[in-house]
Amino acid sequence: MKPQITIKDLARELNISTSTVSRALQNHPDISKATIARVQECAKRRHYKPNTIALSLKLQRTNIIGVMIPEMVHNFFSSVVAGIEDVAGEKGYNVILCQTSESSEKEAKCIDTLLTAHASGILTSVSKETTDFSHFKNIVEEDTPIVFFDRICPDIESDSVVTDDYTGAYNLVSHLIKTGCKRIAFYGAPEHLKIARDRKRGYLSALKDNGIRTDESLIFECDNRANAIELTSKILRGANHPDAFFAVNDDTASGIITAAKRAGKRIPEEISVCGFGDGAVAQISDPSITTVEQNGYKMGAEACHLLIKRIESKDDIPFIQKVVPTKLIIRESTR
Repeated sequence: MKPQITIKDLARELNISTSTVSRALQNHPDISKATIARVQECAKRRHYKPNTIALSLKLQRTNIIGVMIPEMVHNFFSSVVAGIEDVAGEKGYNVILCQTSESSEKEAKCIDTLLTAHASGILTSVSKETTDFSHFKNIVEEDTPIVFFDRICPDIESDSVVTDDYTGAYNLVSHLIKTGCKRIAFYGAPEHLKIARDRKRGYLSALKDNGIRTDESLIFECDNRANAIELTSKILRGANHPDAFFAVNDDTASGIITAAKRAGKRIPEEISVCGFGDGAVAQISDPSITTVEQNGYKMGAEACHLLIKRIESKDDIPFIQKVVPTKLIIRESTR
């Protein structure tokens, strides 16, 4: 293996000081543009790569950002990661990505891994299974900055970036009502998650504001495709079934559509269906799904900006909660 090229090697070849090379590589304003161009051309030609370990010792921190997501398979979380990686790369940080698989136990192990790696900060979305947040408190006790996105931890004071779940749900259900739907079923997520509570609140408020009485028999906990197929098939065998379904995510909405089509129901003529998220499944479903755009990329970028600001700040700064607005996307699955 060839020895790694160092700043000293570049300085020797260019016959300038190592400090000049170092500052030129960072585009320092005290260095002339001609010298910067010479240094950077030489660095590229010699395949120079900065020594991240030495840099972290000098700065007394690593340039690593830990990211924990529930599942990479979801288009929303992959979009969030894309936003995080773009901002992190621009700011000179590397990303370690951990997938918790919606497991509280695995989540705790991921935190241990990231703390052992001396991550400068952690970006995370809480797993569905997590109701005890003590493992997140370990991050705070280690004085490691943390920013929650999408699914936040109510027990920890921190920066966060969330979707306007309430308004998104309210607008979706209001759209269903305006198109003539009156018996609207709601498929929600576990209510210890704030996003689940907020989407349910939006659903209930839209019913109330449009003069429709809440029917508890139309509210279910169901947040994945397989369970949605099974539950919807059972519901549609009964009398006086819903004329519309609002699902907490697009994956669940696609399951409702599959069950409705198997039952011989026409969508949207007999049953309207809408989801939440605007992932790929909403666009390729047949019919395509009316939903809410969450803008995962923006959420990831905003969360990463907040984290880096806190990592690099030398002062105590107030915690910030940013709310990403939603957008109603009307497609073929609603009237």
